[in-house]
Amino acid sequence: MMTVDTTDMCSQLQKKLFAEEGVYHSLWLAMQDDPELTAVVRSRQLHIYRNGTKVLVLAGKSAPKVIRDDRLCDMINECRNVGDK
Repeated sequence: MMTVDTTDMCSQLQKKLFAEEGVYHSLWLAMQDDPELTAVVRSRQLHIYRNGTKVLVLAGKSAPKVIRDDRLCDMINECRNVGDK
């Protein structure tokens, strides 16, 4: 189970990740089952790493920033499409 110190995470991002109806909630659930992933909050954003290499940055209001090609990043469009319905 991944744990993240959310004290400095923006509230909008918290809702997107942790609320069941949040647009990135399925992404958060997938992250829990992937032992290669770690995440840290920096500048109110969630920085996600696979085996120590940054792959994705999630922010509250701005679009996700894909750093490297990764199967987790492939889920971003799926999450957005579900959130738009």
